[in-house]
Amino acid sequence: MKKQIIPIIAVMGVFFGSCNEQKNNQAENQVKYPETIKKPVTDEYFGTKVVDNYRWLEDDRSSQTESWVKAQNKVTHNFLDKIPYRQQLKDRLKALSNYEKISSPFIEGDYTYFYKNDGLQNQHVLYRKDKSGKEEVFLDPNTFSKDGTTSLGQVSFTEDGKLVAYSISEGGSDWRKVIIIDAETKTIKEDTLVDIKFSQLSWKGKEGFYYSSYDKPKGSELSAKTDQHKLYFHKLGTPQSEDKVIFGATAEEKHRYVNGKVTKDNNYLIVSAATSTSGNKLFVKDLSKANSRLVPIINNFDSDTQVVDSKGGKLYLHTNLNAPNYRLVTVDIKNPISANWKDLIAETNNVLTVSIGGGYLFANYMQDAVSKVFQYDYEGQLVRDIKLPGIGTVYGFSGKKEATEIYFLFTNYSTPVSYYKFLPKEGSYELYWKPAISFNAKDYESKQVFYTSKDGTKVPMIITHKKGITLNGKNPTILYGYGGFNISLQPTFSSYNATWMEQGGIYAVPNLRGGGEYGKKWHIAGTKLNKQNVFDDFIAAAEYLIENKYTASEFLAIHGGSNGGLLVGATMTQRPDLMKVAIPAVGVLDMLRYHTFTAGAGWAYDYGTSEDSKEMFDYLKGYSPVHNVKEGVAYPATLVTTGDHDDRVVPAHSFKFAAELQDKQQGSNPTLIRIEINAGHGAGTPVAKKIDFYADVFGFTLYNMGYKNLPTASSQKIKS
Repeated sequence: MKKQIIPIIAVMGVFFGSCNEQKNNQAENQVKYPETIKKPVTDEYFGTKVVDNYRWLEDDRSSQTESWVKAQNKVTHNFLDKIPYRQQLKDRLKALSNYEKISSPFIEGDYTYFYKNDGLQNQHVLYRKDKSGKEEVFLDPNTFSKDGTTSLGQVSFTEDGKLVAYSISEGGSDWRKVIIIDAETKTIKEDTLVDIKFSQLSWKGKEGFYYSSYDKPKGSELSAKTDQHKLYFHKLGTPQSEDKVIFGATAEEKHRYVNGKVTKDNNYLIVSAATSTSGNKLFVKDLSKANSRLVPIINNFDSDTQVVDSKGGKLYLHTNLNAPNYRLVTVDIKNPISANWKDLIAETNNVLTVSIGGGYLFANYMQDAVSKVFQYDYEGQLVRDIKLPGIGTVYGFSGKKEATEIYFLFTNYSTPVSYYKFLPKEGSYELYWKPAISFNAKDYESKQVFYTSKDGTKVPMIITHKKGITLNGKNPTILYGYGGFNISLQPTFSSYNATWMEQGGIYAVPNLRGGGEYGKKWHIAGTKLNKQNVFDDFIAAAEYLIENKYTASEFLAIHGGSNGGLLVGATMTQRPDLMKVAIPAVGVLDMLRYHTFTAGAGWAYDYGTSEDSKEMFDYLKGYSPVHNVKEGVAYPATLVTTGDHDDRVVPAHSFKFAAELQDKQQGSNPTLIRIEINAGHGAGTPVAKKIDFYADVFGFTLYNMGYKNLPTASSQKIKS
């Protein structure tokens, strides 16, 4: 691939012209956009030349890009500030979010730990209780930074609970710092570890712990490529510079994602290595023997396989090798190759995940995106079918082997998260904690429907709204989707979405191909040269909602983040007539260059790359949102959203897409970009920023659907 790079040397005045210099079609818009100068760079792929007018926006730390961000945010916030009910939405979002939230408790050493948020704290606080019941704050990330943008990541205890290693993220970055403290006194033990990314923290006794990272890229650009992940061992009392590389140092061991985890019995180190987000190699190392080597369990990328537990010389493996919906197998640790695997819980028609706690195995099945749970012993004998509190999503059923009580949570789109205490020997459970929230779940209902996609595939979708809603085609509706990376969208409660439904809004979530709701086959059906299936599924979901009078195009918004941002971008460029509003969030939008940024090449399993073949290049170019914005098309009102510190899906994707839309949009629908400052891909985002974000998203959506006031009254009139 040949590239002609044209340097950008300009001052702010060159980039931002007066409104008189804008194109004629912008005169029709209600928004006057800053001019984004074009500095064409030409790439050649398999004989086809592709012009990139906005390559300069990939330099996310340049003064020119910084000026562009400021100018765009000024225009966007000027527009959002004029929405008459934006503050009302913000007030209600704040009120509905202001309730105590906790996690299930877990025991480490002499203490019981749990997370809690009093209501509007930017970050959850880690508390603990001693055996007398005395409660204290253990770690409060709200004190880590003045603006609440430093978040707490993984917290890992030694087996005896005496030492703790925990990671923090600053400004939403995927790069983390790790701090080691004495759990009893909370005093820092040694210097902070830095530049750690995509890592577990797993202790080897009290000697030290394993962690993973890349070599830190030179320079300050977020987009710098990182593709050789390494597993390190940090020995307590030694500087990080002396940390030993356990795996990933050589060219033969080069992988994009490497992690190490010590089994619960502390006997073995399990190393997982992958070149993409699907498929991994797996190795085991006997920690009881000095200088033991890593022994392959599976030495190819043909499956997603993880060790669940080890017991009595056996490994318990959760795998989709020869089982697209997953199975649980056992193998003698002395000869762990796949030829020796034996089924303990065989594959079924539903996707299986497995957790352990109280000396039992818990098989959590996903049946049409909702949970079913069965309890097994370690010999694979069914103990019981656990009758859940309702139809929805369950997480948990995990804990130490000796635990006499473990916990699980239950939720769905209209039921806030509640926790239950489960007695594994008796098989009984009781409500442990229920939130005191000012939202009446009994006023809402969810319905699962199965609609037909373009090629005849049946796709499930859950539609949630107030009871008694009139199907007259006039209900404001958000259609949310993802459709990728084997990720499943199961019903979960959100106070933000609850605020939307309180306004009479419908919230609809289809389980698109590319996700994991029906196992590996469903995933593969939405990858590479099958990616269009995902967009077709989403389009068909919108058409179902319209045909069945839930809504109409003028009252339909589509929303998705990350891979879901790609979904929104592709759908709105293919069918701009189908929706009134589009909200692509932190989206993968430049499909010809995504693999050149940070760890993006690891997504090639799902997408393929523009360098693979002419067929793959043509396919990607055919749907890449940045490359399919056409001159003179009336696109829906669009609010592109991203974070200026997103080092996973770099903000250049969103910058370039917004620039293309503003240049080519026809008509009066606004095409804006909202760039959150000192924010990343989403993890650890402060509550205050989330409230602001959803007030803007819901306000922008309703305003562009024509609502002069919030649509809560039956006499609501829409502006002409």
